[in-house]
Amino acid sequence: MATTATLDNIRRTLQKYVGKKILLKANKGRKQVITKQGILETVYPSVFTIKVGHGEYGFERVAYSYSDLLTENVKIKVFKDSTVS
Repeated sequence: MATTATLDNIRRTLQKYVGKKILLKANKGRKQVITKQGILETVYPSVFTIKVGHGEYGFERVAYSYSDLLTENVKIKVFKDSTVS
């Protein structure tokens, strides 16, 4: 079982990357993997949100919990020098 301290460490690490461009890979089960690029938008106490897409149809927000990162159901790669204003 994940400890609260471990999840807090993940949250603190993600806070450093708010506003950065990321690549998200989410395992949706039965060999379904979703890959999206977006901006790490907000870090909340239990979840973090990512703003995905832009253009003609607007954008969507997706939210994942820190335990998703801990269990590797979600993987995130942060792009270097990718601050978005």
